[in-house]
Amino acid sequence: MIQRILQPGEIEALDQTAIPRIRLPDRATVFAERAARLRKLADHNPIAGYLRLMATVVDAQHQILATFSARPLAPNSLKLAQAHSMPLASALASERDPAWRGVLRRVLDGVDAAGPVTPALGKLLDGLRAMSDAELAAAADAVLALSFTEVDPATAPFLMAALQVVWTDIATRLDTRDIPYLDTPGLCPVCGSPPVASIVRIGGQYQGYRFLQCSLCACEWHMVRVKCSHCDSTKGIAYHGIVGGDALKAESCDECHTYRKIGYQEKDYAFEPLADDLASLTLDLLMSEAGFQRASPNPLLWPQSSDA
Repeated sequence: MIQRILQPGEIEALDQTAIPRIRLPDRATVFAERAARLRKLADHNPIAGYLRLMATVVDAQHQILATFSARPLAPNSLKLAQAHSMPLASALASERDPAWRGVLRRVLDGVDAAGPVTPALGKLLDGLRAMSDAELAAAADAVLALSFTEVDPATAPFLMAALQVVWTDIATRLDTRDIPYLDTPGLCPVCGSPPVASIVRIGGQYQGYRFLQCSLCACEWHMVRVKCSHCDSTKGIAYHGIVGGDALKAESCDECHTYRKIGYQEKDYAFEPLADDLASLTLDLLMSEAGFQRASPNPLLWPQSSDA
């Protein structure tokens, strides 16, 4: 069967009700598939050791999510979110489920239990365990608000890993019909966090559609192709890649001078947005040299300065 590639204008002209707007994460597979992908991508990768460490972190997330239940959403949260076009379970809400601190400790224990850790890593894990509730709250506020100057880049991935479990649990329990439309299309409609990357999916109702994947709760939401996921512009969009890397490109925007990566399942069915983004630092270096900045960081690898 011959398939025709739709152009941006044609896609937008389609009946939008026929396009799946939301893909919620599968709690049984979301972290397991991510961990497996990280391990596969670690082979012959310049940051192989780090990818394998993060795979261990994601293994712990998978094990924790199997039995974890976050605090239920407030009864009026759905009506409020829909009425004001705001995220259903905002990551920046003033109150945060305190259970995330216990999740963090279980993540750290999972890393310890996976095998011997280096002295530097052991010191880092112990330092996280020694943080007070107030210190942890401030650190969580900083990573969720992307306040890079207030975040220790070494501890941020572990903090984010714990927070991801909480919000992913929330996302897996939602009904897609209840999730509101946001005024800002580039943010997750569940938690309001930015996407880590996007994926053009294949199969069934998702065939050929591009979805942005949330960096926090793993929810995916539809966005038309050839459009900047940061500033919403359709002008000056270009695609950059590395020879032999047809499944992964960097989508850049001349209007806001940022980029996010985009993967194509038709080129590599196992593509996983967060894992593939993390494992492609060479492409990040090329984009930086070309004068573009990341629109937002990978949640498991934080920048050293205020630049994302």
